[in-house]
Amino acid sequence: MEQPGVRSPAPEALQLVQDLVNTVDLEAGADELRTAEDAAGWARGRGLSGLGYDAGALADVLTLREALRDVCTAHTGTDVPAATVAALDDLLERAPLRLAVDAEGRAAVRPAAGLTGAAEVTAAVAAAIVRATADGTWPRLKACAADTCRWVYYDRSPAGRSRWCTMAICGSRAKMRTYRKNSRAGAREAG
Repeated sequence: MEQPGVRSPAPEALQLVQDLVNTVDLEAGADELRTAEDAAGWARGRGLSGLGYDAGALADVLTLREALRDVCTAHTGTDVPAATVAALDDLLERAPLRLAVDAEGRAAVRPAAGLTGAAEVTAAVAAAIVRATADGTWPRLKACAADTCRWVYYDRSPAGRSRWCTMAICGSRAKMRTYRKNSRAGAREAG
């Protein structure tokens, strides 16, 4: 998936999460997941079965997408809304994971067998988040601070304090708004 500016995609463990959240372009109003068929195709394109999609599954996938956007926004220093936490808890409860150990003794968290639809996507996302939490990359998946954007990007900055998907677009707009606001306030005080 093409990233804004010159950003590289998230590390492999987080690409599924980033791809899901970025299926909608809030500024342009373009949404890749308009129908259950769209969601099934999107899932198949990411190595999932694509089975079990109906209107309810689509609604759950869209709820998951927006909840993840809120969580990624929290990675910039805000709190996750209580309603989002409750919605995520509900989705995760229906998407069990299991611990798998291979012949060499390596362990990995994987979605339980037989999941379809939103439960399959949710479990795959949850497993990806577990891997990213273990390797320390999860907190660097962030949503752009611009309310009109909220694109999810991977923050590769040394300090991990990036706030916008791209400084050239969203960062510049925010700085210009602040400048104009401060200029107007200064003019009122002087007049």
